[in-house]
Amino acid sequence: MQYRCEAVSVEGFIQQLAVAYVSRGYLFYVSGEIPESKDPKRVDEKLIERYGIGISQWARARRKQAGRANMQYLRHGRFFVLLATHGEHPFFEAEGANVRDVRRRSIKHAGYAVGFRGGHVQVRIDRPRYRELKAWFEEHATRRGVEALAKAFYELPFEPYYLVRQQEFHLLRAVNRRRTAAGLPLVPKECIWLKRRPVKPFGEDSREQLEGPAKVL
Repeated sequence: MQYRCEAVSVEGFIQQLAVAYVSRGYLFYVSGEIPESKDPKRVDEKLIERYGIGISQWARARRKQAGRANMQYLRHGRFFVLLATHGEHPFFEAEGANVRDVRRRSIKHAGYAVGFRGGHVQVRIDRPRYRELKAWFEEHATRRGVEALAKAFYELPFEPYYLVRQQEFHLLRAVNRRRTAAGLPLVPKECIWLKRRPVKPFGEDSREQLEGPAKVL
């Protein structure tokens, strides 16, 4: 089976990264942008071959039992991330100081931040984007009507992972505090998406490359 690595959407990239990889122990990573002068698919092939990533689940299981690290590779557009589990692997020596630990530094892409805390993977809106949203909603809290604000919340381009929902409810409360002070009707909480919509990361004919149960916050 050919190794699938190109996510067709932001939602698919974050889902595969968080649910299929980070939550399953792929905690060490290198991320980057492929230059415009290079063909992303050729870069994919080169990295997958260099680090022996395109192997079967049985081969991964044998590597794990032997105390060796396994790897995954994921790309959306020109942004890519190489991920590894604990263990021995040429990846760590080759990448050296560029290797990050997702428990200490989140993986950021398209306004999302994927981290790992307290034994669970966490998906949230990254801080710069959240600050931008907070400033916008507070500025327009009393300038726009309920329907316009509800529509703005409803159309936020983030899947409602637990921490994303919490952030959006914080924004909603900030808006409604201002509207309460101004004597205006409140924006209803129903404008916040509560249920994540699973997608097929690699397209309609694909499946997640999963390796067991996962819990994502």
